[in-house]
Amino acid sequence: MSSELIFLINTFASFFMTGLIWIVQLVHYPSFHHVSDRNFAQFQKHHVKSIDKIVIPVMAAEITTSFALSWFDGFFSLNAVGFYIVLLIWIFTGLFSVPAHSKLEDHKDKKAIDRLVSTNWIRTVLWTIKSGLSFYLLMRMIA
Repeated sequence: MSSELIFLINTFASFFMTGLIWIVQLVHYPSFHHVSDRNFAQFQKHHVKSIDKIVIPVMAAEITTSFALSWFDGFFSLNAVGFYIVLLIWIFTGLFSVPAHSKLEDHKDKKAIDRLVSTNWIRTVLWTIKSGLSFYLLMRMIA
């Protein structure tokens, strides 16, 4: 696989995840407050099962291609900066998002939802920066 194709896959994954995270941040996570207590556990189970089918393959593609680009270009390159951003996204996902979703598995918890929304801003900003970096590198590539 050529480094150009790897870069395009990486850029697509970053753009896709940036769009998705903004929808999740502004629409989906805040809507958790509007689900009834009675239906919340079922809703949360559906959310995790459904969203995982979308985000796991794309996030796996993004981190794999980010690492490959860093390997090709060197770990002090702009592509490496993208890899480090993706690593931070994974770290914050593990530190904040996964535990918050786990806390919501059995019942609605307003504090856990608020924490999910507030800490998700970190991932939203990081993915936006990663997409900006990818866009910059893409423009450099085609110029």
